[in-house]
Amino acid sequence: MSTLEARGAWFDEVRAGEVFASSLTVTETHLVLGAGLIGDFNPHHTDEEYARRGGFGTRVLHGMMTSAIMGAAVGMYFHGTAIAYLEHNARFEAPVKPGDTITSTWTVVEVVPKPARNGGIVVLEAVARNQDGVVVARGSGKILVMAREG
Repeated sequence: MSTLEARGAWFDEVRAGEVFASSLTVTETHLVLGAGLIGDFNPHHTDEEYARRGGFGTRVLHGMMTSAIMGAAVGMYFHGTAIAYLEHNARFEAPVKPGDTITSTWTVVEVVPKPARNGGIVVLEAVARNQDGVVVARGSGKILVMAREG
């Protein structure tokens, strides 16, 4: 099967209450790439000596990168069936540090049929926890997903 072929969840298969998740261990590379991609070189992210004197005791991952890591689970769950990621919101509750393993768990809270789009909108809520079970972020999203043809 080609990577372009649909193999994610189809709209007509998704049900409220469904749960999916993914995990990723944050590395030094995530901090460096985050600074470069976002253009945010704040010393809380890029300067270990400065960050040691700050409130977290070490450098921390950009919130935008934490949010992106959370959103990756949605992209993979709807791999090949997504039409568009319509909305993504995140609220950060604890720092993410290099070495942390972040598990993002998403729950389908509503499905909204859009027959004119041959699919519908899947409304989602998420929680991201580190390896110690600490909630580092909560989020929500909406994604437009294709229905299975036929």
